[in-house]
Amino acid sequence: MDNKINFSIPPEVIAEAATKLNEVTKILKPYLIALTPTERHDLPKMSDGTLPFVQKCLDYCQSNPEFAPSYLDFSGLMSDMKVYNQLMPIFRLAEQLENKLNDTTMEVGAESYISALSYYNSVKMAANMNVPGAKAIYEDLKKRFAKERAASPAPTPESN
Repeated sequence: MDNKINFSIPPEVIAEAATKLNEVTKILKPYLIALTPTERHDLPKMSDGTLPFVQKCLDYCQSNPEFAPSYLDFSGLMSDMKVYNQLMPIFRLAEQLENKLNDTTMEVGAESYISALSYYNSVKMAANMNVPGAKAIYEDLKKRFAKERAASPAPTPESN
């Protein structure tokens, strides 16, 4: 595996990024809500295909209000769309950042894990060869894999 992450991030850069993200969170907090998983599941979703439909309906509500049902809150629709249009550029920036953070942490995690597995396999080989000190390290490290084996059912004689 290529070592794509061959740098370190200065602590002051991490601190500044965290501070700025906290500032954004604080600035937007009065305007953001939290939904339960059920609410998230049950709500109809606005998408790139749905947005033009909603915008057309908004336009038609303005040009042909006689077709709007009496229970339709037109000012609420206009207000909702205004907030949607205000938040989407910020959401897209945050989503891009989240994707890049996810990709970078996934890559650096994989690189770290692969290196750790190399060390583990080397210690395992040394323990099998009775190299002094290797067995204790191997016994400690192999615990990570013991749980996975214990979770999977043992093969039955019929399956062999």
